[in-house]
Amino acid sequence: MTEPEKPTPSTGHAPYIPQKISGPVLMGVVPGQPLAVAHRAADLARSLGVKLVCAYVDVTTYLVEEPGGRMEASPIDPDGVDDDIEGISASLAGHLRDALGAVGVDWSFVTLAGDPARALGRLAESTGASVIVVGTRERGLGARFEELLVGSVAVHLTHRQHRPILVVPLAPQPRQQPKAGH
Repeated sequence: MTEPEKPTPSTGHAPYIPQKISGPVLMGVVPGQPLAVAHRAADLARSLGVKLVCAYVDVTTYLVEEPGGRMEASPIDPDGVDDDIEGISASLAGHLRDALGAVGVDWSFVTLAGDPARALGRLAESTGASVIVVGTRERGLGARFEELLVGSVAVHLTHRQHRPILVVPLAPQPRQQPKAGH
């Protein structure tokens, strides 16, 4: 039997002893996201021997505490466009099922409400996630404008989390070469 480590004279702290990672890998999912993010998250979960939790955050809703402490999702604009959240969630879950069904990783899918960084952070805390995996945004003017308005989920997560954030870069789109003579 080994004795507990004693503080070292130089630091006053016990030496670091690596621990086995046991919490799930949490992956943020968005419609149209390339499978590279899911594949990298599945690779990580499989390598660590942990479950993969895939989460889609519906930004058109927010959480409201109901009597009794239960949380309910309410639409930001009840008179606005009626997005088919169940349809979007079912489509994402089906897409993930096709991509992850045969890879040998135990995984699940959940739909959350509100600000993506906060919602992912709450889920990471409640599940004891070891790491949060997100993808970068697609390139383009629309994505740049959206990031300017709401910011990067990855950046928000790094400022609000004590757990590691893995940002999977999306493949850059090849530049179109000008036609000869133009």
